[in-house]
Amino acid sequence: MSHGLRCATCGATRDLSEFAPWRCPNESGDRHHVLLLDPLSNAATDAESVNPFLRFRHRMAWHEFALASGLSDAEIVSLVDDIDRRLVATSGRGFVSTPTSRSSALSDHLGFSATGGVWIKDETGNVGGSQKARHLMSILLHLLIAERTGRAPWKSTDRPALAISSCGNAAIAASTLARAVDWPIDVFIPEWAGGNVVATLDALGARIARCPRRDDDPPGDPTVLRFREAVARGAIPFSVQGPENALCLDGGRTFGWELAESLRAEGIDGVDALFVQVGGGAFAASVSRGAREGGLTAPLFATQTEGCAPLSRAWSTAMDDDAMASHWSRHMRAWDAEPRSLADGILDDETYDWVADVVELRATHGRVVVANENNVVRAAEMARPITGIDVSPTGAAGLAGLLEVRDAFGADARVVLAFSGVRRD
Repeated sequence: MSHGLRCATCGATRDLSEFAPWRCPNESGDRHHVLLLDPLSNAATDAESVNPFLRFRHRMAWHEFALASGLSDAEIVSLVDDIDRRLVATSGRGFVSTPTSRSSALSDHLGFSATGGVWIKDETGNVGGSQKARHLMSILLHLLIAERTGRAPWKSTDRPALAISSCGNAAIAASTLARAVDWPIDVFIPEWAGGNVVATLDALGARIARCPRRDDDPPGDPTVLRFREAVARGAIPFSVQGPENALCLDGGRTFGWELAESLRAEGIDGVDALFVQVGGGAFAASVSRGAREGGLTAPLFATQTEGCAPLSRAWSTAMDDDAMASHWSRHMRAWDAEPRSLADGILDDETYDWVADVVELRATHGRVVVANENNVVRAAEMARPITGIDVSPTGAAGLAGLLEVRDAFGADARVVLAFSGVRRD
């Protein structure tokens, strides 16, 4: 099991038995103190369950909190099962292990041999249509366990609102989970957010706040600024950004564990590259760590677009800085221009989880790939017809990264793509 959360900036720790351990106690409002999970043992899985939050529960931070709060394993299983039934009733789907398979058509199209090729982990059928619900489920379980055991400073009849900033998928995932358990939620979205996203959020009962850039705002994403104001007023940070709520890093690892299991079943314990698109950065860090914990050797190829690539800039200066988290402003700052790309779901002004990403890039001997917009468009245009997966341009951005560096791999190379979200237009 995990032992706790440790601040990469100052070394302070939070114990997983604590209620609401999601930010460093020395954090002063700028979110430049980031908590990372301590190393974990490779605990056994519940092989009978397809729900990752049951299958891998003994490896997870929320499970440790549940045990410390006095719940039995049977009570824990019952709680997760109940949430899953509610999710099915709300959205038609609960949590399952999503499929990983070699795409023969895409492998052939890109010139790979029969022994190499492209493997895709398809998240389009996950709760909320993306990987985001994985991150948020760990937070929700922590909250519900605290509520059930009397450790939360509220009652189920008087819950404070959840809050999230997002340009789409994370807001939908958060609102889906909130609706399933009847929890009020405020979502802060960009002024330009699409009509289908807004319609979905409205149908889920979310309270929607569009967030234009204000002349008096400091640099950065206005949705994040408005979200932080809501948290300061008492809302719960229901966020997929680790500096806002470190517990989101817990659930994201399930993707990597599943990936490692699926490839091991094919006799594969190592691949040449794991392409994961990067906006806020929690997904890439969590997937890479989960894969490593699952025994998969996979260099992380963290992919951004040329229209917004703050991680690339940070990686170029922080790769050799052992005290990088303490030198935040030296390495990470808001993107200078207005972020633009067809892959609009990864247009975060900052890579909030850049420290965790750099840890994984170092550990896996990976690299950051910046895809030009032509390759972003090419990836979006070829992904659906070639693979048969109804993936969004954002969800296919890892493919754009592969297109950008295809010449670096021989025909026999094995690469993995994370198709992270469904098309909504």
